[in-house]
Amino acid sequence: MVAVDYTGIDFLMTSAIAVILIALIFLAVAETSLNRISRVKAQAMVDSAGTKREIALLELVSHPERFINPILVTVTFLQTGQAFLTSLLADRLFGTSGVIAGFVLNVLVFFVLAESMPKTWAVLSAERAALATARPVKWLVSFPPLRLVSRALIGLTNVLLPGKGLKEGPFVSEQELLGIVGAAADDEVIEHEERELIESIIEFGDTVAREVMVPRPDMVIIPSGATVTAALDLAIEHGFSRLPVFGAADNDVVGLAYMKDLIRAEREGRGHIPALDLARPVRFVPENKLVHQLMREMQAGKFHLAIVADEYGDISGLISLEDCLEELVGEIVDEYDTEEVEVERLPNGDYMVSGGISIDELNDLLDGDLPSDDWDTLGGLIFNTLGHVPTPGDVVEFDGWRFTAEEVEGRRVRRVHIRLVPVDERADEVRAPTA
Repeated sequence: MVAVDYTGIDFLMTSAIAVILIALIFLAVAETSLNRISRVKAQAMVDSAGTKREIALLELVSHPERFINPILVTVTFLQTGQAFLTSLLADRLFGTSGVIAGFVLNVLVFFVLAESMPKTWAVLSAERAALATARPVKWLVSFPPLRLVSRALIGLTNVLLPGKGLKEGPFVSEQELLGIVGAAADDEVIEHEERELIESIIEFGDTVAREVMVPRPDMVIIPSGATVTAALDLAIEHGFSRLPVFGAADNDVVGLAYMKDLIRAEREGRGHIPALDLARPVRFVPENKLVHQLMREMQAGKFHLAIVADEYGDISGLISLEDCLEELVGEIVDEYDTEEVEVERLPNGDYMVSGGISIDELNDLLDGDLPSDDWDTLGGLIFNTLGHVPTPGDVVEFDGWRFTAEEVEGRRVRRVHIRLVPVDERADEVRAPTA
């Protein structure tokens, strides 16, 4: 049996390791629990109690970058220190074999006691743990040397990894945020309608004009030679208050005719004059114009409609302020609109949808992953995949779904029948009907 000479220095190192273990347990609880408390939740706790603990918690979760990085630096320092002390103590007491045994024991003990157990408890009792650790963490992160070291290390990280780095602190990605919203809806923390609105707001930032515009074939345009009376009849027939007007060449929009101007001219007996004479200036925007930017410009410039042009300057479509708002709140239908059913669920479980339905909406409907790299609509997917103008009955299969062109008008796919194909019937290529 090997005699162990346990000295006062060994006792001090053992005590230091125990203190470090306690500190790591505390920091594990603090890091996990504080990250699980939202600012809204902390504000509610302040409103209900308002003690120093709740106030400290609110200050921390309002600026998570101020506590996360100092905590991580402290944890790294303590873990390195305890590993060094454990190895040194094991070597003094048991030699080389003791170092190996101490390393294995250290990993097991510190994982269970300083990682697994405290973090599990913090997840299960987030509010209690956050309140218990809020004030000590606030004191810790306000310690000047720690703040200085933390900022220096973050600065070094930003030098090694140029770009966003850690300058703005931790952040949540769009997909993570959508996942949080979905989980909140599943847990009935928020309503289904609230979830849809939040998802619309998040996705709104990436939406471009091409995705929400009225395409050129669906635009109602006043011909260049039309009189005020003819233009007014056209506006009344389609129920629009503003209509684009063709110029002399009859192939380019040069202005907008407002229904109130047409009515005024008609009542003044000027119904025979060209509608072009009453046209007001029109705004043009590129296809890739972000919708949220365009909506702000519409608010600032006090205009409600713009013409969308492609990279060659040709007219692609038309976009209104209402189109922008519908991306957030859904379709807005008034008493004069004829609402077209975009999606119809058939009795056998199949779908009959409009060819103009967006790929994003279709993916949400089918819970699929249809590609949208070179097209925005289902009609575009079918057209581009077939490689020719679709005819009624043409079939395309994607992601286990069979899309059949049911109604084609000119070169446009108007209605599409969608059916989930059984696994044993699925084909790996596009299929068209045989003669």
